[in-house]
Amino acid sequence: MKESVRALLIFLVFSVAAGIAYPLGITGLARLFFKEKATGSLVTDQGRAVGSALIGQKFTGARYFHGRPSANDYDAANSGGDNFGPANRKYLEEVAGRVKKTRSENGLGPDAPVPADLVLASASGLDPHISPEAALVQAPRVAAARGLEPETLKGLVISTAEGRYPWEQPRINVLRLNLALDRLQEGKKP
Repeated sequence: MKESVRALLIFLVFSVAAGIAYPLGITGLARLFFKEKATGSLVTDQGRAVGSALIGQKFTGARYFHGRPSANDYDAANSGGDNFGPANRKYLEEVAGRVKKTRSENGLGPDAPVPADLVLASASGLDPHISPEAALVQAPRVAAARGLEPETLKGLVISTAEGRYPWEQPRINVLRLNLALDRLQEGKKP
């Protein structure tokens, strides 16, 4: 009986320490030192949360830049890819359809190159970034839909590029780019 009480006491102490105290302590430290990241990297516009910088969203209209395709329709509760191999017929048909749609939407010729990140879904299905090339391919369409000069949009794309280190490839957060685009049209500084 004495051993059972001791075992139960050890179980309770470690349950409280590892199950309550440690997670609360780590969460508190994260909120203290990394506030934005600890709260989900929320992106706000005019004081309200409009999304996360870490999760892609579905933008479909001609007035907005589009992100990478999503195998799960941008459902953050169900991340994951389509798990097709590169030689799968259905996968190749989907990609060919996306290439055709991207060329059509953006006024590209039949032989014009299409950036891979506009037609290939990411492994998570939630990638919030595209390459600067993918954004620049879309710039004329967005400029025409909004009545802006294409050069103005190209400058906006380049100014929103992320990548802090020389070894990182530049990337564009689509949500932040579209918010900057809205602010630009409202006459506010992006």
